[in-house]
Amino acid sequence: GKMSSSSLLRVIKNVVSSSSLRTRRSASNRRIQAMASSTTNPIATFDTTEGSFKAELFVDQMPLTASNFIDLANTGFYNGLHFHRVIDGFMLQFGCPNSKKNGTANAGMGGPPPNSKFTNLATKEEITRDAREGCIPDELTAKISNEPGTLSMANTGAKNSGGSQFFINTVHNDFLDWFDKSSPSAHPVFGKVTEGMNVVMKISAVETHPNDCPKKGVMVNSITIA
Repeated sequence: GKMSSSSLLRVIKNVVSSSSLRTRRSASNRRIQAMASSTTNPIATFDTTEGSFKAELFVDQMPLTASNFIDLANTGFYNGLHFHRVIDGFMLQFGCPNSKKNGTANAGMGGPPPNSKFTNLATKEEITRDAREGCIPDELTAKISNEPGTLSMANTGAKNSGGSQFFINTVHNDFLDWFDKSSPSAHPVFGKVTEGMNVVMKISAVETHPNDCPKKGVMVNSITIA
């Protein structure tokens, strides 16, 4: 019953080649699945006075935060608002309802309507924004870094203080990651620019007042979700 060394070698070769094939095949399947999952995510088109750009919204990884944004976009909350804080080499901030007129003093203080509701598109759960400032629960789950082109929630630093305001990173601001402990800042990323990053960089370079508000207003005419 002893196997000859050459036939033993053949068996080993077969096992090795079939197992490596299996891992290779599952890796490519995984890659295809990853591609498929990202294409099912909604795309937001930002139509601005400086041109348009598109961003993928990570409903698959950040469903609560992305669903909040989608609800605000679909209800027209963002239409006609201005980028109220632009810091070249850092980020551009948007989404405050007090920014309908460029340069208002209280831009950056506002949020969604208190007690308003939206549906978490992944879990179908109804979420009620808080009674004070229309804030949403923190979603500090997916470890997505604040890389160039990512959309990230603005907050006051207090727990559950995010609402309608977000920013687009123009450089890698990893110290803003909730999972980076070099600073107390915790800004969860919920999307990323997929087209028109040149427009984002153009907005980033506009002339600003000392308070970082653009001198010539940059308005978002509309955000449409598809």
